[in-house]
This record gives sequence, C-alpha cells and structure tokens, in this order.
Amino acid sequence: MPSIRRRLVSMVYELLLAFAALFLPFLVFEFAVDASHAAAVEHGRQALAFLVLGAYFIHQWSRKGQTLAMQTWRLRVTLPDGAPLPLQRAALRYLLAWMWVLPALIASRVFGLEHWHALGAIAIGIGAWSLTAFLDRDRQFLHDRIAGTRLVQLPKPAKKAAAKAA
Repeated sequence: MPSIRRRLVSMVYELLLAFAALFLPFLVFEFAVDASHAAAVEHGRQALAFLVLGAYFIHQWSRKGQTLAMQTWRLRVTLPDGAPLPLQRAALRYLLAWMWVLPALIASRVFGLEHWHALGAIAIGIGAWSLTAFLDRDRQFLHDRIAGTRLVQLPKPAKKAAAKAA
C-alpha cells in the first residue's frame, strides 16, 4: 500500500502535468473567445478544464490504471480485487476526486474569498481530504472507498541482468 506522503507527492506532479494537458485547449479557447472575461466565458473555461481533465484521467485510469505521474511514482488504481477499472468506475472516481477541492471552491464562492484567501481555502480542503485516509483501515482516501477503487503501490522494477554484468 502506498504511503499517504507518496500519494500526495504524486498529486503535486499530477498538477503540473494537468497544466500541460490544459495548455493547448485553453490556447485555442482563448483565441476563439478573443480572451474575453465575460461571466459566460469564465464558466466556459471552467467547463473546458473539467472536460479535458476528465477525458485525460478517465482514459488513463480505465486504459492501464495509471497516469504519467502514477507511473513515475509506481502507483496504480484498481478495483478491490486488483482488476482494472471499467470506464464507468473511472468516471465515478474522477467525479468523486473533485471532493478534494469542491468544498473549498463552494466556500470561496459563498464567502467571497478571492486570490490568496481562496487558495488558502483550497489548501485547507486538500489537507482535510487527505486526512480521510486515516479514517480507513486500508488507508485509502474517501473518494476511492466510495468509488470502490483502491490505489496500490507497484514493486520496484527488477534490475536487468545486463546492467549487473557491466
């Protein structure tokens, strides 16, 4: 079972990769809307991010159980019996994973938090959600428990015999 620290560090790497995945769709979107900041356009940006990230995560989790960051940190998401995720379960996990930030986004909206205050609320929300692993006997995060998925640690790859001979 992967440590909570390992999973959180993997998520930081995942965040960097998410920005890269959003770059081209956002660039096209900005040209299409002439970089407008109208309220409807802002909602369009949010919807675009939700859809692009959803396509990426759902595809990766249902295809081989790993994103690039998860491969780097030797993590895989599976069903409790170790089977790969079907598309529907990967989609459910994606929706539930938004609980890491959704309560903070709602609180920011309700209380009018902006900039650093909103980021602080998100950081508190992420910290609080990560604590849900301590409530689970297998140390799984709450969204995995609800989705019926689990994050597992993969073993280190075996060293090649040729490398030892050299």
